[in-house]
Amino acid sequence: MAMEITAVAQKLLLQLVSSAFQRCRLSEDLCRLSVLLDQSTATDPPITSISIADTGIGCILEQFQDLRCPRDFNGAKIWDGLLSVKTTCFTDDEVYFYHINLDEYISNKRLKRQPSQSKNGVKFSGTEVSLSVFGSMDVLVAPILGFFQKILVLHIPNVTMDLMVKQGASPGTQTQYFFAVNAEKTPCFTASNLERLKFGLEDYVLRHENCLATMCDHCFSEREHLKVGNGTICHEDKHKRVGGTVEVVIVISDLLETTQHCSRSCDGKTKVLYFDNFSPSPVPHFVLSALKKMDWKSYGLILANVNDQDGHVFLEWENFPSFVQIEIALHWYHNQHATRQKNGPGINLVKKGIKNALDDLKAKHEGFLLSSHARKICSYVPDLARSIAGLIFSSTDLDFQGDCLSVLGFQPQEVEREAVEDCIQRKIVTVIGMNERKPQKDQEAAPFLFFDGNSETSYFEEEEVEGEYYSTSLE
Repeated sequence: MAMEITAVAQKLLLQLVSSAFQRCRLSEDLCRLSVLLDQSTATDPPITSISIADTGIGCILEQFQDLRCPRDFNGAKIWDGLLSVKTTCFTDDEVYFYHINLDEYISNKRLKRQPSQSKNGVKFSGTEVSLSVFGSMDVLVAPILGFFQKILVLHIPNVTMDLMVKQGASPGTQTQYFFAVNAEKTPCFTASNLERLKFGLEDYVLRHENCLATMCDHCFSEREHLKVGNGTICHEDKHKRVGGTVEVVIVISDLLETTQHCSRSCDGKTKVLYFDNFSPSPVPHFVLSALKKMDWKSYGLILANVNDQDGHVFLEWENFPSFVQIEIALHWYHNQHATRQKNGPGINLVKKGIKNALDDLKAKHEGFLLSSHARKICSYVPDLARSIAGLIFSSTDLDFQGDCLSVLGFQPQEVEREAVEDCIQRKIVTVIGMNERKPQKDQEAAPFLFFDGNSETSYFEEEEVEGEYYSTSLE
């Protein structure tokens, strides 16, 4: 029962912190979000005072109308049910004070306005929400830290966050945590949400899920070591009551040989991060269904299991290399004027977003994420490239040999056979990847490997073999 009481208090706290973050995000100025946890041990049980302050756009009191949190749980008291709110906007001349009783279900009786305070001509905006909960604050620190770490993945550049934990009056009993986007490396304020999500997930991976203060040099220290794909898809119904955008970023890290010196083990599992309207959220059921129904085999991945631990989702793969790590971030945000869609964007929309990100990865990296069928074809490519190079170098027709080498980008008098083999191999793999990215019904003949751009004539004629159609297009 104690764990259930803790979960109730954690949920309320994260709702209030999330609201404060949104007020900062919507501000056009640099903002700070501060959370203070101050535990008093003079009472039994101990009382933890919580203060959540932000310098955002000012509080909209309607934000508290739908907030629900029981005062007690199975007879155990959680808190007194009262929120104290101080808030003001830039255009206000006063700071307004309110008491909000969350036990009251009648909206107009929830709110009790207190005497306000003049700002004396000073222009500022912000909100502070205070409450007290019964019990130790230790169970509240971890979820707040986790929330801030995930928020950094969104890479919102105008918000700095900090958490102060006090368990006594002396400095030795106080701990402060800071969370800020790196101003030197972050995309500018005009960057799209998708660009920021991409940059943030890269940082999340490089810092081992933001658990380390610095990037790990044992694994990788540069973004160039990461393979990144992103996809987006929009939805809006004909009545425009619901609508929004699904953004997906996938980062695949191919760890270095020095990985064994890293304290973090690579277990082959994929962590799925989910954000709902710019706020970290447990992975909902429709995303779980989309992950299970994805055609992963088309990308050379075999899904073994989807492990859901209270909204924390991990994907487990079969026959997956131990030195490769995959991270996935999904963000669903609603159109500004659309009614909030309680059931989310839908399974098919999420699947399309994930597919777009995987296709983007395949397009950026030749021969990567190929299906098992394509990989089987690729296993024959080295021998094929060696045979074609052998035909070129063994030819007694110097004009033919020169033309072939010229098409491949080589000067006949300077070329080495090994370089020609490598070039042909890359071209074949590229053709296989290009053809596989097309839907089966839309597949056309892929480009010829050897092609005379002037005459548009292939050096190798197509031929009929045992009733099947073959050509150098390598379909």
